[in-house]
Amino acid sequence: MKQKFKVYISDYDYENIDIEKSILEPIGAEVIGLKDNTGKTLPQYAGDADAIIQQYAKIPRSTIEQLKNCKVIARYGIGVDILDVEAAYEHGMVVTNVPDYCLDEVADHAAACSMMLVRNVPFYNEKVHAGSYQWQDWRAPIRRCRNARYGFLGFGRIAQNLARKMAAFGFELISSDPFVSESYMRTFGVKKVEQEELFRTSTVVCVLTPYMEATHHIVNEEMLRLMQPDSYIVGVTRGKCVDNKALYKALKEGWIAGAALDDPEEEPMKMHDWTPELNPLFRLDNCFFTPHTAYISREALDECRRIAAGNVKAVLMGERPANQVYPAKRK
Repeated sequence: MKQKFKVYISDYDYENIDIEKSILEPIGAEVIGLKDNTGKTLPQYAGDADAIIQQYAKIPRSTIEQLKNCKVIARYGIGVDILDVEAAYEHGMVVTNVPDYCLDEVADHAAACSMMLVRNVPFYNEKVHAGSYQWQDWRAPIRRCRNARYGFLGFGRIAQNLARKMAAFGFELISSDPFVSESYMRTFGVKKVEQEELFRTSTVVCVLTPYMEATHHIVNEEMLRLMQPDSYIVGVTRGKCVDNKALYKALKEGWIAGAALDDPEEEPMKMHDWTPELNPLFRLDNCFFTPHTAYISREALDECRRIAAGNVKAVLMGERPANQVYPAKRK
């Protein structure tokens, strides 16, 4: 088929872009994979794009203004905080995302990190490898899960999924979310509380808020000082929701026992020259990281790619995409 469209993938860390090609080439699209996870070279290399599929690259207003032919920007994933959605619509573009593809994966990851910390698994493992074999080596006294409090900071779809899983361990489930009603939370067996109570009384605080101006550093020194010395932070959302300097202080001075994060505040996947030395949290033996993998499974990755490419296909064919995202003022 004669090529009618140019579709650029801003950046990707998959083995290839065969899935995207299989969906878009039949409609006459040339699919071009770039490797700019910062987004700085997009105007230079993708200036003639009819569509852009975005992974980690930032696409601000200044870039959008230079994309004269672009009809759609399709985000691989849920969050669109790295894209100026309002500017895209002002310039006649449609924005899409993939809202539902990794609900189980992120919930499972949060559950795994939570139980790892509560049961002191990494701390015991370190001691056993060093030659000590005794239960007294716990980093903090182990609490029985039944009747301990598990706190959801944010109660969207992933938190709702996770609530069903953590209930099986017997936790008392609580959540702070100004946008979700008390009655709705009760349908999941979750009690609605104020944010201060959540931090003050939870054995685990799991950070599940989307990233926006209101949630920047929502986990900060004030909140961390409320926590118990045998409690834990689990973060499976954007790194900037957690003030890393405050968390370092809390872990170093023993305000809390430990933390597990899927992403530090500097978000290494969006940097060219990241090293662990950039963040002091990586020097602590009670802070654990995964490399932004909470959403990962082979099935989730393939599903995300198919949906993102399908959204692009719909727009280029003059149809409405299944997963359109609108500017905040148009919601």
